[in-house]
Amino acid sequence: MTSDLITRFHFHNSKSTKGYTIRYRPWIVIHVEFFQAKKEALKREKELKSGKGRDWIKNRVLRLYK
Repeated sequence: MTSDLITRFHFHNSKSTKGYTIRYRPWIVIHVEFFQAKKEALKREKELKSGKGRDWIKNRVLRLYK
């Protein structure tokens, strides 16, 4: 979840020096959702990081890029 997607991806792709983000470069945007409230966005992020959410990503989003 971020309010500034461009800055977030710039950081992930060039400024990050350790951890998960550096191991899987380059990061690309394949799906974006917009929410009115931060609480809603955090709830959706938690859903997407669950087992069902990861399945949804594989079945709905990643399938478009094969």
